[in-house]
Parts: sequence; structure tokens; C-alpha cells
Amino acid sequence: MNGMRRYLTAAGVHAEIAPDQFTDGGWVLSLDGAEQSHVNLAHPEEIFYEYLRRVGNVVDVVAPAGSPITAVHLGAGALTLARYIAATRPGSAQVAVELEPELPGFVLEALPLPADADVRMVVDDARAALPHAAAPGTVDVVVLDVFTGIDAPAHLTEAFFYEEAAQLLAPGGVMVVNVGDDAGLTFFTDQARVMRSVFADVWCLADRQLFTREHAGNLVLVGGRRPLPREWAASFEAAGPHPAGVLDGEGLVELFEER
Repeated sequence: MNGMRRYLTAAGVHAEIAPDQFTDGGWVLSLDGAEQSHVNLAHPEEIFYEYLRRVGNVVDVVAPAGSPITAVHLGAGALTLARYIAATRPGSAQVAVELEPELPGFVLEALPLPADADVRMVVDDARAALPHAAAPGTVDVVVLDVFTGIDAPAHLTEAFFYEEAAQLLAPGGVMVVNVGDDAGLTFFTDQARVMRSVFADVWCLADRQLFTREHAGNLVLVGGRRPLPREWAASFEAAGPHPAGVLDGEGLVELFEER
């Protein structure tokens, strides 16, 4: 396949899946020319984007290596993380929610999921889909990947939304949120505060340079219904991508105070 291109009428954007120029066997999903997802069909265990690799690092520690988990993805893209979980944790049950109705079909036509991947696709708003995504108290990982700074949907930034998501989590489960933000990290700080009002413990994973607030970039927030295991910090720092920064709850508060 040389790539595919399609106009998504509901969203009014052109979607394209094209070969990646930097990785052997990689494919890139773009919407109106802006890269959204990277997939390697031959090696789905490889994650190209730095922020998503950090999300993958969280997935790696929520349960013993190789054991199946239950995951809910709010924002599906090209299903990079769902493919990663299916490859590294066979037998996992997953739900992927996507707002754009034509995108999942386009993605799966160009980049099919493995036959043994248990991924249920849902076309809906992320918040509206939550009550039907899974039974309360059964989900190991809820991943929210729809934010781009001030363009974030307001109803996905409120404490009520996080409370609804937290109800899905098993006792040791986590919610992982990718937050893209501009220098100053105003939106990120607001979201971190909201998450801290809901979850028992909230950490942040990012390129360490972003903690200076001088650069734009993606930061990953991890919230748990109970305190996150201390040994995770060393695991995240070692896993990279480097320079890997990890802020626990106290570190986040210090970052707030520097604002």
C-alpha cells in the first residue's frame, strides 16, 4: 500500500495515512496535514511518539508483564496504544471511543487490527460514552488523548468528568491524560489541579525540560484511586524517553507554586 487519503465529511477534514519516512514499516495518520498518530504494523510494540511512549510505560506497570488488562481509550486516532496493549498483553479487553464517525473505518481499512485484538470501537463523545464503556470498578487503564491546550472540549476538563472516569477504575487502576500545552503550561496546571481534586494521587511524566515552563510540549498526567507505588518513579525515569522527568504529587504542588 502506498497510502490512502479520504475527505471526512462530518469533520470537514482530509485524512491521510502515508508511509513514515523515518521508521521502517511505519505509517502516519494526518488530519489536514497535521500528524495525529504513528503506527508500525509489523512491530506494534514500538511506539514512536515520545508522549505516547510514556503512556506505554504506565501501561507496562499496571499489571504483571504480559498479563491481560482492561483498557478504555478516549480518543482513538490510529489505535496505536490499543495495538501496543494487544501485542504486549494478549487477551486484553479494550474499548476505543472516537468522536469522528468516519475515522475508525478509514483507519481500519488502511491499517487493520490483528485478528486476535479484542478492541471494541465506539463512535461517540468521550464523556457520553463513559457510562457504557465498561462496568464500574473493572478498568485497569483509562487513557484520555484529546487535549490540545485551550482547544480542549470544556466538558472534558471538569472535575465531574474525571469523577465519572474514576468510577470505572479498578482499585489499582489509573487514568492517564495526555496534555498538550504552550509555554507557561497554564492549561496543564489547571488540569493537574482538577485531577488532584478527584484522585488520591496524581503524577506527571514528561521531558524534564518542560518543567521549566519555558517550552511547549506534551505532559502526561497519571491519576490513581489510591497512592501510586513509589517504585514506579524509578521505572518511569529509566524507561525514558530521555531526559525523562517524573513529578509525584508533591512535585506537582511545587510546580503550581512556581506559576
